[in-house]
Amino acid sequence: MPAVKRATRLPRSRVGEGLRVGLLGGSFNPAHDGHLIISEIALKRLKLDEVWWLVSPQNPLKSTDDMAPLKVRLRDAKRLTKGRSIRPTDIEVTLGTRYTVDTLAALKARFPKTRFVWLMGADNLVEISRWRRWRAIFRGVAIAVLARPSYSLRALQSRAARRFRRARLRPILATWLPSRNPPAWVFLRTPRSAVSATRLRAERAAARPASRSSKS
Repeated sequence: MPAVKRATRLPRSRVGEGLRVGLLGGSFNPAHDGHLIISEIALKRLKLDEVWWLVSPQNPLKSTDDMAPLKVRLRDAKRLTKGRSIRPTDIEVTLGTRYTVDTLAALKARFPKTRFVWLMGADNLVEISRWRRWRAIFRGVAIAVLARPSYSLRALQSRAARRFRRARLRPILATWLPSRNPPAWVFLRTPRSAVSATRLRAERAAARPASRSSKS
């Protein structure tokens, strides 16, 4: 249990100053450069103070097959982000939340003076209408959608994008997003990244037998 407390510690001393924080949720199985790219873009374009990676105990929409233990995913995420304004955390364990809408509500209650922005890839905008109380997510927090190859067009034609089309800001106004009352969202273009968690897991799995055989 002490390890969980260390992992979930967050910057309480600065929360009262109106911290602008981006929230990037996911399995991070494993965390990779693609996560870094969108986090760094969000930090710059939205003028955020920090980005918190919410390393999920288990995504309700994803299979548990090939899912690394939470402590392993959190450890790897911390190694990748060391020295950056990005803070991996498993705070959902402490909050006792499983769904995004509940996590956001709990974070806003715990840090009422913090200006949160939910960060997500374009692929999630395509499927967010499957999430629990997805409309409440849009109405509860500002959202920044980061483009992903092959998903951008579908994302902008998705059910969620159409439903909240009037709340969409132009990219040139992205720095205003954290201070806007929701619903408010922006779609940001990003550099292409060929990195994927699926590919990285496959490479790791392929490397394990080779490592064992080299020791025999």
